Amino acid sequence: MLKVREPQVAGFFYPAEREELERTVRTFLLAADDEGPAPKALIVPHAGYAYSGAIAASGYALVRGPIRRVVLLGTAHRYSGPGLVAHSADCFATPLGNVALDHDAIERLRDLPHVKVIDDAHEGEHSLEVHLPFLQVLLGSKFRIVPLVVGETGPEDVLAVLERLWGGEETLVVVSSDLSHYHDYDTAKRLDAGTAAAIEEKVHGVVGPRQACGSHAIAGLLEMAKRRRLQVKAVDLRNSGDTAGGRDEVVGYGAFIVA
Repeated sequence: MLKVREPQVAGFFYPAEREELERTVRTFLLAADDEGPAPKALIVPHAGYAYSGAIAASGYALVRGPIRRVVLLGTAHRYSGPGLVAHSADCFATPLGNVALDHDAIERLRDLPHVKVIDDAHEGEHSLEVHLPFLQVLLGSKFRIVPLVVGETGPEDVLAVLERLWGGEETLVVVSSDLSHYHDYDTAKRLDAGTAAAIEEKVHGVVGPRQACGSHAIAGLLEMAKRRRLQVKAVDLRNSGDTAGGRDEVVGYGAFIVA
């Protein structure tokens, strides 16, 4: 029997009904600009779709090519340990179906001391799951994932994983991160603009957890972009005050492509 990680946040972060979910994702993608270079990697947000789905779609709308593997690096909201943590499941499920894990790729990481397999680290975690419906709509069923929750770790640890799994045009890297949290609208816009500029300039030293909750994974990706001489570009920068909710305490969202 397949070992399946069942959806944890369907009906909360995104629709739980298959047709509604597919329609929602397609609507976001159709509204996004798809003109631009195909990304090798994305930095995209992971809030509920009402808040950040449109921003995530701004990155995903540019994805194309024969992608067969997606390396997902997600913020750890519940796991407080070190390293990068994989899962032992055969597949992750969403209302759109199952997504198989690339266990051959995960096995290639097992000798790295900072890479672990801890299923509990993924319990209740939304930062990876919310991206799967976008990938399923875009790529169908012909891709596998390497889902890694990124705990307390340095950019060199993330970089070591990316060096192993970077691959060619068959591999897409997705870093899951929101930006600033719970500032007023104008303050958030100012802070997030500074964070976006630093990310575009690949200066990760000034991007910490207060600027981006996925800062550890972002730092590793930016180091990889430097080594590969790739450009990083913001394609969307908004916050929850622009999409849903009030403007007294907002959460910032950005979509960035690495190409």
